[in-house]
Amino acid sequence: MKQPTVLVAVDIEGVAGVWRPEQTQAGNGDYERARRWMTAEADAAVRGAFAGGAGRVLVNDSHGHFGNLLADELDPRAELIQGKPRLLGMMAGVDQQVDGVLMIGWHARSKATGVLAHTSNSFAFARVWLNGLELGEIGLYAALAGQFDVPVLMVSGCDVTAEEARALMPELACCVVKWSDGARSGRSLSPQASRSQIEQAARAAVQGLAHGAPPVLRLPAAGQGAAPVALRLQCQSPALADAFALWPTVRREAGDTIAIDCATVHEAVRCLNAWSLMAQAMR
Repeated sequence: MKQPTVLVAVDIEGVAGVWRPEQTQAGNGDYERARRWMTAEADAAVRGAFAGGAGRVLVNDSHGHFGNLLADELDPRAELIQGKPRLLGMMAGVDQQVDGVLMIGWHARSKATGVLAHTSNSFAFARVWLNGLELGEIGLYAALAGQFDVPVLMVSGCDVTAEEARALMPELACCVVKWSDGARSGRSLSPQASRSQIEQAARAAVQGLAHGAPPVLRLPAAGQGAAPVALRLQCQSPALADAFALWPTVRREAGDTIAIDCATVHEAVRCLNAWSLMAQAMR
């Protein structure tokens, strides 16, 4: 068997020790500390992936402006993907003959009780459905990886994140590094302990590829005569829905809810990312 190529997609809200919005937003000392913890968890996953037999590891900086990870603190064997906008968003690199994805530091969907839970854009998006299935970032991007026949091998984050991920992908390995008491409270492993657990989990997940890849996430079938992927978005306000409905093929379903038919999951994710950029004009 050839040595697999692994994509490590890294967010920040699910990183051990991260609880407050300020820790996720550039421009303050709390963020600078949190981005180092984020980089260290990414590095742990990289080391684990190589120890598990990976021949190539890509690291996708998947939070906010996609420029958080400190390149000089990552394992030099890894290749780092940064910057935005980009067509595949948080899953950039999945089209490069990748055999599996490790999601490090991810979080639960909007309206869930997980730590810093949201879906893509907390200012603009309340709830997102594809073919009637409500999804957060884990589900959206696992489905996007599935379009490329790439499975998610492991997720790390809080306990609510793990529950959400396992509901979508029952065979998924989850590394819980903190436990939620609410959106901004709970208990956490130390950064050092989280890195150790992530490295071990990443190693085991990549080693498992030698025995066959786990199933990829597929969406429920669209209705007869329907578009392959029906995207429905509940916005945080009718004003945002007003803006997004300027898109020529968008249907208005309610004061705060819009829908659009898409040919692929990738097209649906591109719509969401474009609306996220549009939302900046409404702040």
